[in-house]
Amino acid sequence: MQASVEATEVKTTCPYCGVGCGLVARVQGEQVSVKGDESHPANKGILCSKGMALAETLDHKDRLLHPVVDGQQVSWNEALNKVATGLKDTIEKYGPDSVAFYVSGQFLTEDYYVANKLMKGFIGSGNIDTNSRLCMSSSVAGHKRAFGADIVPGNYDDWEECDLAVLVGSNAAWCHPILFNRLLKAQKQRGAKIVIIDPRHTASCEMADMHLPLLPGSDVALFNGLLCYLAQNKAINAKYVETHTNGMSKALDSAHADVPDLETVSQKTGLSIAQLEKFYRLFLKNERALTVYSQGVNQSSSGTDKVNAIINCHLFTGRIGKAGMGPFSVTGQPNAMGGREVGGLANMLAAHMDFTPEAIDLVSRFWGSKNVATKSGAKAIDMFDKIDKGEIKAVWIMATNPAVSMPNANKVRQALDKCPLVIVSDCMDNTDSMKYANVKLPAMAWGEKNGTVTNSERRISRQRSFLKPAGEAKADWWIMSRVAKKMGFGAHFNYLKPVDIYREHAQLSTFENRYGNGKDADFATRRAFTIGLHAHIIEHEYEDMPPLQWPLTDCTPYGMARMPNRGEFFNQNRKANFVPISHKAPENKLSRKYPLVLNSGRIRDQWHTMSRTGKSTKLNNQHAEPFVSVSPQDAAEFNLQDGGFVEITSKWGNALVRAHIADKQVSGQIFMPMHWTDVYASQGVIGALVNPATDAVSGQPELKHTPVKIAAWQPQWHGYYISDKKIDIAQLSADENIQYWAYNYQDGCHILNLAGHGNVDGIKLVQQLKRRSGDKLLSYVDEAVGQFRYASTADNKLKSCFMSAQKGLLPPLEWLAQLISKQVDVSAQTGFILSGISQDNAPNLGPIVCSCLSVYQQQIIDAIAAHDLKTVDEVGALLKAGTNCGSCISEIKQLL
Repeated sequence: MQASVEATEVKTTCPYCGVGCGLVARVQGEQVSVKGDESHPANKGILCSKGMALAETLDHKDRLLHPVVDGQQVSWNEALNKVATGLKDTIEKYGPDSVAFYVSGQFLTEDYYVANKLMKGFIGSGNIDTNSRLCMSSSVAGHKRAFGADIVPGNYDDWEECDLAVLVGSNAAWCHPILFNRLLKAQKQRGAKIVIIDPRHTASCEMADMHLPLLPGSDVALFNGLLCYLAQNKAINAKYVETHTNGMSKALDSAHADVPDLETVSQKTGLSIAQLEKFYRLFLKNERALTVYSQGVNQSSSGTDKVNAIINCHLFTGRIGKAGMGPFSVTGQPNAMGGREVGGLANMLAAHMDFTPEAIDLVSRFWGSKNVATKSGAKAIDMFDKIDKGEIKAVWIMATNPAVSMPNANKVRQALDKCPLVIVSDCMDNTDSMKYANVKLPAMAWGEKNGTVTNSERRISRQRSFLKPAGEAKADWWIMSRVAKKMGFGAHFNYLKPVDIYREHAQLSTFENRYGNGKDADFATRRAFTIGLHAHIIEHEYEDMPPLQWPLTDCTPYGMARMPNRGEFFNQNRKANFVPISHKAPENKLSRKYPLVLNSGRIRDQWHTMSRTGKSTKLNNQHAEPFVSVSPQDAAEFNLQDGGFVEITSKWGNALVRAHIADKQVSGQIFMPMHWTDVYASQGVIGALVNPATDAVSGQPELKHTPVKIAAWQPQWHGYYISDKKIDIAQLSADENIQYWAYNYQDGCHILNLAGHGNVDGIKLVQQLKRRSGDKLLSYVDEAVGQFRYASTADNKLKSCFMSAQKGLLPPLEWLAQLISKQVDVSAQTGFILSGISQDNAPNLGPIVCSCLSVYQQQIIDAIAAHDLKTVDEVGALLKAGTNCGSCISEIKQLL
């Protein structure tokens, strides 16, 4: 009798969004479960649907397990030699700016630090940028213009303590549901008001007191109008403005010139005067006003100006750095903030320092290098342009997937295809970017790696390991340190453990930094970011480190909840700057050829490019295929059918997806999610459509506004294929009979939705199904109406199934997929398989609504009817749906 394996629990953090939720991973043998950490201040034990499903994503399927060079598995030493030699040879021949690193907010801070030090400190180029460029670089630029430093003034408690929450370009109900839950708590318990400012009607709008569907890109006009309204109604905090700010008069004059009256604001934003007055009056009357903004603000060719237009209103009223008020940027990634801290953006040097002579000298002395970069490097869009032009000859991509996530993705792929040396470090082997790699380096995944992350409220938390590395996977910092040694920089990269790197990072943050030392500290020696309290941290202190908000100094050993301290900012005179702003339209205008605005973003249950969430059956159930939301008016104009196919075309590329006709989608605008890749769909990459226009200050691309056209696409046939065996995606792409496919994984069952022109019986998948060795074939063919139905069984178990039709509905696939995934004995149901309907005619449960607690649409509909349910709370009491993270409440409301 085997002794039971003792369970261990490890506190760590979630690898998804910037909320930075604390988790407890419980490991017992091969079994892992995950729950929220009740002691972590970010989430207090609550997790969203993605966090709750993390244990489903920890298998080694599609993992990169070994180093690979030119398609051949090699030893780590051979792979590292190839990387080091390739980089050295390129630098010697073409100079340091001929190489580049493109890194990620999925990095731990320790990884980020080593990457930045290697590139900027020893290779001597600024050419390191991060995918955080795509999500929050406009916030960084706006913070620096206003505050003199990249500081987030508030913390998460403000979400519960505010009387008015204004969410600008943020669908927090889906993208940051744990924080949105805190707003709902304030709304329910204290009557706090929620205003959503977004061109699109999102899930957040369902719970809001007011939705302002402004025209895309018109945020500056709206907030300039608010600034003028506050001035006209004498809402200025004169003492605060005089004591703590610069340039108010110029900013107000600029706002007046931009929007001299409400009529002009209405014209530029598309909002009625009544809507404007109601919103402006709410902001005027509620001192504890919190303005939360996210990608709808940042991802714009005027994103930095939008940020400063918001900040101007808070400076004018003095509503900043105090409980329940202030501007608040919420980040999309778990460690976007950590990357900002170490200098992971191309226009930053290190430790929140810029490329000034003083900072270059300081960092050179600290790192002991005479080769520190002296100028900014190529930002993300520019980096891939330079690769395409041949100016950058070697690129090292780490923990990100630019072939999908970058705008003008076809050009990015073209650039990678031409680049002489592409190195990719990743935990996954099947990403779209990995296809271009000369060298593949297996990196540790979440659960295996060990270090720190910083969330959106400046809170540093430990992300601890609780799993053994898969295959030969190594920590990213280890990989880069070994390459640095082979390039001749070994003495400066002798790190043995993550704590060694974190300690050095803390030492740099406090090196010649006089922050917190009083009025005698001059501007040049006073930096906002410091974790100097940890400059001598030892291993057991690091292992036990609790979550803390920087700055961390002897004066603030438990961190600082709100900044700036004592109203002192980080510009030369310690005051914040108002920034004069004028409204600018999006760079690419609509035209007769491209009459619609394409907006991009997230859906509730998926994350980035689905390499992790795509493994979860729960998370895959909400949306099985890529889609575009279209208004009923536009659907009628372009002859689209709900669930039918639609081609989307822009100047930069095209996509083929399902049409979703949404009653609340605004006419003239369409919305397509960002998640699908070549792994999951034939033509579902939104990056192929999106324009590459960028903000002139931040370099952040305009991912929310691309002019497009749409057209219905009618295939000769459509159908689905389901199987217990993994599907060869490369084979699909080469099949001339298939023009559309979308892959979905459901609990051991591989599902393909298909459509195309040509001979159905000629499809390679169908031919393989018909001749599966040892299987019994079931078939029904009616060529006159184009119906082809095949199924194979073995040992009384369904193994695979194909259904197609020329027009009309197909049999539902849910029951058939369950037969495969659960390996049900089908001996009594053989005659029903080709009908797709079970013997007992069990109802299709429909899509999942509450992913946290596995409650499906039909279950809620039936419960509402059977029990006469009237409210979300009543549904929750009966079925538990909506009682965890709350991200499904909007959908429950719609069903009610």
